[in-house]
Amino acid sequence: MVNKRLAQHVDWLLLLLVATIVSMGLATVYSATYAQTQSQTSQLVWRQAIWAGAGCVLMFALLIVDYRKLERFAYVIYVGVVALLVLVPVVGFLSGGSRRWIHLGFFALQPSELAKLALILVLARFFHRDTAPGSHGLKELVVPALLFAVPAVLTLAQPDLGSAAVLGFVCMSLVLIAGLRWRSMLSLVLVGLVGVFVAGQSLWGHLKPYQQKRILTFLNPEADPLGAGYHLIQSKIAVGSGMFWGKGFLHGTQNRLQFLPEQHTDFIFSVFAEEWGFVGCATLALLYAAVLLRGLQIVSRAKDRFGALIAFGVVSLIFWQAFVNMAMTTGLLPVVGITLPFFSYGGSSMITLLLGVGILLNVSMRRFTF
Repeated sequence: MVNKRLAQHVDWLLLLLVATIVSMGLATVYSATYAQTQSQTSQLVWRQAIWAGAGCVLMFALLIVDYRKLERFAYVIYVGVVALLVLVPVVGFLSGGSRRWIHLGFFALQPSELAKLALILVLARFFHRDTAPGSHGLKELVVPALLFAVPAVLTLAQPDLGSAAVLGFVCMSLVLIAGLRWRSMLSLVLVGLVGVFVAGQSLWGHLKPYQQKRILTFLNPEADPLGAGYHLIQSKIAVGSGMFWGKGFLHGTQNRLQFLPEQHTDFIFSVFAEEWGFVGCATLALLYAAVLLRGLQIVSRAKDRFGALIAFGVVSLIFWQAFVNMAMTTGLLPVVGITLPFFSYGGSSMITLLLGVGILLNVSMRRFTF
């Protein structure tokens, strides 16, 4: 149980910020599915509310366990999640051209979401126990690279390019915060640039046709306005038509007339932008910024290296996922399947992110026990 002293140090501001984003997300899921139901609340809204409630229960349950005990079980959690990723091609079901989910009867689990937290825990354990903290060379990055590569390759095989990219961004963020020599950093940048050029030519033929179209569409969406470019064009129309104040709740024409695809998942930001305009988007961006700044404050106040690393990993996860989703829907990045944190419809994503918030709260509370 959490003693009274620890309970007094719960970061209620962080909880309030996250709860506000979750509430705004529920309202937008309602709006995104309203045109499909007309007469009653969509079942998707109720499911999202249930998942948010379940995530909150798990988040508070996580507070009972001292986060330092997670270090002991980091590799067990990692291996368990990797095992789930291996099972996806075997027992997973196909939806939208990808096999990403394992049906559990009452819930469709997406292991690639859990892989994000598992990677954070195992990398934090590695860097915490490293003998040369703050001075990593290329040799010291072999193990972290392998720890990242296993879930990333399994996620790409589904295929799920968006989640694999987020895994890469989170890994990169943790490597940088753990400490990397400037010479090693420069070498990685050069190798990365060469690797992108070489891989871009050799791997192009191995990409799925729809993945190739997404990349080409990003460069010139108008080349196929009714095909591969449709998603991005309609998303940009929705965002732009919101203008400064927006069209108002439930009055987004791109959404109501069903021009906007995947409006309750990947493109939910477009629905929100059309209804609430620049003012609403700026408010949402400020809420995310406040969550990230509060998370960084927790990182700076953590009393041990492991706590700081897992807290920073969660902050980087929220940042990269929000950044990629918003950039994708506004045409700044290619379209990939990634949800907007705490906002998009999706049980696995919601529960995983709320567990991440639980880690932040855990680290924040227990800085007083040292």
